[in-house]
Amino acid sequence: KDKQKLEIHALINSREARFTNFVDYRKIKVIYRRYAGLFFCFGVDRSDNDLAVLEFIHLLVDVLDLFFTDVCELDLVFNFHKVYMILDEMIMSGEMQEVSRKAILERLNVWNKS
Repeated sequence: KDKQKLEIHALINSREARFTNFVDYRKIKVIYRRYAGLFFCFGVDRSDNDLAVLEFIHLLVDVLDLFFTDVCELDLVFNFHKVYMILDEMIMSGEMQEVSRKAILERLNVWNKS
């Protein structure tokens, strides 16, 4: 797995900004988006909808930004359990479950207060 991470990192990091955010890697398709210095990458089946995954990445970053109030790398590193919780609210069994920012944030705020 570490070799795969390094290969995908090298593949994505070396691409110019003018290229698409979709890369074929072995038997999967890697869809990524760069926000400031952070890359958000998803490995999906080749038959999955590229644009839906790209929009999901954008939604995820929006929710992270609203939840952490201007998210940065340190928020993700030191609060990884909350990031997993956010992903759990949005994805179930590998499929997008919830796409409403308002609904996601309401549930997260209830959990965060307790």
